[in-house]
Amino acid sequence: MSTTAELLKGAAELFPGEVVTSAHVRHFDLPLGAGRFALITLDNGHDHTKPTTLGPQSLANIDAAIDQVEKEAADGGIVGVGVTGKPFIFAVGADLKGVELLKRHEDALAIGKGGHDVFKRLSTLAVPTFAYYNGASMGGGVEIGLHCSYRTVSSALPAFSLPEVFLGLVPGWGGCTLLPNLIGADKAVSVIIENSLNQNKQLKGAQVHELGIADAIFEGADFLEQSLIWTAAVLKGEIVIERPVIDRGEAWDQAVARGRFIADAKVHGAAPAAYRALDIIADAKNGDLQQGYDAEDKALADLIMGGELRSGIYAFNLVQKRGKRPAGAPDKNLARPVTKVGVVGAGLMASQLALLFLRRLEVPVVLTDIDQERVDKGVGYVHAEIDKLLGKGRINQDKANRLKALVSGVLDKAEGFADADFIIEAVFEEMGVKQTVFEEVEAVAPAHAILATNTSSLSVSEMASKLKHPERVVGFHFFNPVAILPLLEIVRGERTDDAALATAFGVAKKLKKTAVLTKDAPAFVVNRILTRFMGEIQNVIDEGTPVEVAEKAVEPLGLPMSPLVLLELVGPAIGLHVSETLNKAFPDRFTVSPNLKKVVGAGKRGFYVYDSGKPELDPEVAALLEQGDTVLTEEQVRDRVLDAVAQEIGLMLAEGVVAEAQDIDLCLITGAGWPFHLGGITPYLDREGVSERVNGKRFLEAGVASVPA
Repeated sequence: MSTTAELLKGAAELFPGEVVTSAHVRHFDLPLGAGRFALITLDNGHDHTKPTTLGPQSLANIDAAIDQVEKEAADGGIVGVGVTGKPFIFAVGADLKGVELLKRHEDALAIGKGGHDVFKRLSTLAVPTFAYYNGASMGGGVEIGLHCSYRTVSSALPAFSLPEVFLGLVPGWGGCTLLPNLIGADKAVSVIIENSLNQNKQLKGAQVHELGIADAIFEGADFLEQSLIWTAAVLKGEIVIERPVIDRGEAWDQAVARGRFIADAKVHGAAPAAYRALDIIADAKNGDLQQGYDAEDKALADLIMGGELRSGIYAFNLVQKRGKRPAGAPDKNLARPVTKVGVVGAGLMASQLALLFLRRLEVPVVLTDIDQERVDKGVGYVHAEIDKLLGKGRINQDKANRLKALVSGVLDKAEGFADADFIIEAVFEEMGVKQTVFEEVEAVAPAHAILATNTSSLSVSEMASKLKHPERVVGFHFFNPVAILPLLEIVRGERTDDAALATAFGVAKKLKKTAVLTKDAPAFVVNRILTRFMGEIQNVIDEGTPVEVAEKAVEPLGLPMSPLVLLELVGPAIGLHVSETLNKAFPDRFTVSPNLKKVVGAGKRGFYVYDSGKPELDPEVAALLEQGDTVLTEEQVRDRVLDAVAQEIGLMLAEGVVAEAQDIDLCLITGAGWPFHLGGITPYLDREGVSERVNGKRFLEAGVASVPA
């Protein structure tokens, strides 16, 4: 048994739940009389929707397949070797289920070394090697192809990425070393760092080809056939691949510096993965591949044993598993069909909702408002957005016409809602206004219709209290921008019945949203936590801490934006309204900042101006601020903010606002864009000791989002 085989055999014992990928070798004669060819196909079963992953046993199977073709290549029995995947899926990288079980640094090191030892054999065969990216390709799936001599890609390929930095790893099976040596450091930084930190942005097939990662691109319908014809032409010398000369001078250093700027802007030094990847890319400038592989092995092992990766895997599992099977959701068979949607209001939020329902459900959607001008503006917004989709090629003309025909606007609720199955209000955030709207809607809507509210902080139960049938009212809280943020907080009022709730969850699934069930508590989940978080920042500013110190204090969390920039995005007036709502409910913990009141009263849209290209405190806002004389350090501010958040989460869990801490994290990831390397928030609070300091216990059991004991 080879050293690699022994290494992988030992590692396989640590991956008891691995979905094993086979590596089948078949032989055939290439077109054009090019000779006998061996094709290795990666496959983990007949279910073509199930992604192919790579764990130790899978790597061992690939290693055994290479054993077979290596001998044939050395003996002259074949002219080349190809690697492809099962239909629609090439391979999507390492088996993360096993990675999170690793307890020892040496075991993590073995995984990195094992992958390298197998993949680099493809670059040392006696014949040329080819990777045929026929479907989704991520992480190790991309990297196995980088070790080949040539690559082709399907134009139908939907997703191609090196997402490791997004999760808290580095591309550790050759990605950091080979990619910059193939396409140049700047393009590699875009793929490895920029795309990963941009919410794991995926490349399409055409982009893979344009970047120079693939040497040729073919249509999906006959991709493998055309790739083999192209392969034959390459082997016969009829096609010669000429790749650009890589600039290993100043341009390489500039690319790495750009990557560090991106990482600083996104994670502020709080997560090490991007910086470790950039160090390897920087060193890859000398072209020493083995040095790069060794550095990847060490970085991979170090990061696997770190908290950020465990949090990243935890977050990934929340989104991919818990987010698709919501805790507490009622029997889906109770859901009622929705064949028409009504939207009360025609402002920006209501219009965004109308567009979303229209695109996802493709049923009639009708908007109402208090005057025809507002109604026309709302319908016009939807039409304009459909035209944008048409212009970008996202939909064809027939679909654009069909969607436009499905949306309408009326002033008379009786006319618009008499046959609607699901009616959602998005009007001014004031209880009396919303109660009046629901009374008007109930009077004209059919008995089976679900009445939903997009309130961000008001009581759903109180909103429904004046209705004859409050059991059909449900909270349906979206996050702005509606088209981008996945979270949908579904709020069960005191009298909401299972049918209404099941219908809400059914609609959420069709809308492709991540639905989380919450109790009818003030501000629900995300807004309650963010308001407590930002409230403490505002408190320390009011007390005397400089704005820049308060803002910089939470940079180590690596949040997508600073608290005051987030306040600007939300809108100071909305932030003030939510803080006032929570102050009424919990006056001992939620304050109303007098300085925020002044900012809102002055009509300011935020604390900053951007005349210099970067945020600077608005002089007019600075003149408004009245501060005390208590000045805290960054560390003191951070401790105070984190203690407040830990306390609030502990209270929310005790109140049963959501089922578990995992739902808190899922909400912050999908509704507020909090980074995967935090795992939302509770793994970070556990890791930093804040949970035990404040609540006397961890939020998550040891081994969940952390290294197993």
